[in-house]
Amino acid sequence: MNNNCLVLGLGNTLLSDEGVGVHVVKRLEEAALLDGNVTCMDGGTLSFTLAEAIESTNRLIVVDAAELNAAPGTVQVYENEGMDEFIGSNRKRSVHEVSLLDLLAIARLTDSLPQRRALVAIQPEQVDWGDMPTEAVQAAIEPACEAIHSLIQRWRQWAA
Repeated sequence: MNNNCLVLGLGNTLLSDEGVGVHVVKRLEEAALLDGNVTCMDGGTLSFTLAEAIESTNRLIVVDAAELNAAPGTVQVYENEGMDEFIGSNRKRSVHEVSLLDLLAIARLTDSLPQRRALVAIQPEQVDWGDMPTEAVQAAIEPACEAIHSLIQRWRQWAA
């Protein structure tokens, strides 16, 4: 395990708001706000091939659309056990959470669960055919990027 941070954007960009995690990761890459210790990855609709990437980092940030029972575009951050609890108790709220739960379980079994992990969840407005998020969810991309930047800075202070 290394001291790098993996920012993993999830979602299907052909289903409007469902692809917001991928759009956030692209925005982070375009803005070049992150240094060389941070890797951004388009995780798409998840697969077990991501297990190695998750197991090889000790800081993981997952960005995904999730049902938060909130206004469209709401950004919520769940850290460590809070992330685990949200994913475990809300399996039906996102297409990916069962698979993400499986990937984290694999990391636990191999004793390589990232020490610091967070889910940056964004409330979708619409999950239907369309290659761009709705206005409300597009407006959440920048706040999600800011939340990710804040997490990384705080985790660096923790590691120092």
